[in-house]
Amino acid sequence: MTIPEENPRTGGDLSADTSPAAEVKSAVAGFMSDFKGFQADIRNRLQQQEEKLTMFERKSFAPARPALATRTDTEAPHQKAFNAYLRSGDDDGLRGLELEGKALGTSVAADGGYLVDPQTADTIKSTLSSTASIRAIANVVAVEATSFDVLIDHSDVGHGWATESAAVTETGTPAIDRITIPLHELSALPKASQRLLDDSAFDIETWLATRIADKFARAEAAAFVSGDGVDKPRGFLTHPTVDNDVWAWDNIGYVPTGADGDFSGADEIIDLVYALGAQYRANASFVMNSKTAGAVRKMKDADGRFLWSDGLAAGEPARLLGYPVLIAEDMPDIASGSMSIAFGDFGAGYTVAERPDLRVLRDPFSAKPHVLFYATKRVGGDVSDFAAIKLLKFATS
Repeated sequence: MTIPEENPRTGGDLSADTSPAAEVKSAVAGFMSDFKGFQADIRNRLQQQEEKLTMFERKSFAPARPALATRTDTEAPHQKAFNAYLRSGDDDGLRGLELEGKALGTSVAADGGYLVDPQTADTIKSTLSSTASIRAIANVVAVEATSFDVLIDHSDVGHGWATESAAVTETGTPAIDRITIPLHELSALPKASQRLLDDSAFDIETWLATRIADKFARAEAAAFVSGDGVDKPRGFLTHPTVDNDVWAWDNIGYVPTGADGDFSGADEIIDLVYALGAQYRANASFVMNSKTAGAVRKMKDADGRFLWSDGLAAGEPARLLGYPVLIAEDMPDIASGSMSIAFGDFGAGYTVAERPDLRVLRDPFSAKPHVLFYATKRVGGDVSDFAAIKLLKFATS
């Protein structure tokens, strides 16, 4: 039996497919099949190339983003999530949000509060800095611990004159004092009705920032002047005071006036200025309240010139004997035995220590139908250099 030979192109019987026309037809069919495959491959490659060019053009001709876009993109998600938390208590957005930087962290505090959004925090910080408070001229430091230590070297290193042949005499060693400033919790508890929070036209962030800043500013200002140090900063007026002629460390020196609860002349303010050491006078300021300032600005020297001069430009503080004046309403009024005027370098003499974060806890249960917002921050303050502050004490009869 004879097996027919197979056609290599068509797979058919070679003996049955040997005509020239059949061979040409078979060759053309194979060519067309290969050409279609090649054409599909070219089309696919061209399409991929076109897509790459389109993406490149979009990147090249995209409009430039404004300079503030980076900050907006960073703050907007947090602000939106914080706004949702304040209005409805929805904390899912805060829990899932990640921001760079410690000041913008969103970790849950031990008491369940959240760090406020950057816009609110900036508003409160700005208000505190601009308030008529010792904070404006004091040394303000940010800490991450529960207290802040100030190391004071108020002694002097011994010295001697050396000669070529004599032995060098050992000198004394300076003593270092440590002043610890603990941080205390300052809180505010504003409230709003849930109906007001549901009103989208109500700017909850601005309202909350204003209320908290006002409360914190007034509480801090009073504590930095007259706080007793129990669960609050210690004010500089609560430290022991002695006549500046017998001043010693741990006390604040004062210059007495010559009249009972009043000035006896302009010389007393001049004496107060020069009771302060020369190393502190360059950065010194006066501190008094409005009533005291009203009395001081009427005083003249022996040549009839006013001691008081207003600032040369808007926003500049008034000056007394050339030194700036801070009007702090928490300073006592002029009275018998009062310490109504302070003069000193408060940047060296008083330190405010604070944690940079502010926390807010939403409480919709304790004051229904209102929602309470419990805001807290930690701050402390105390005298850090007793030689840098002097007081004017009005005499007693």
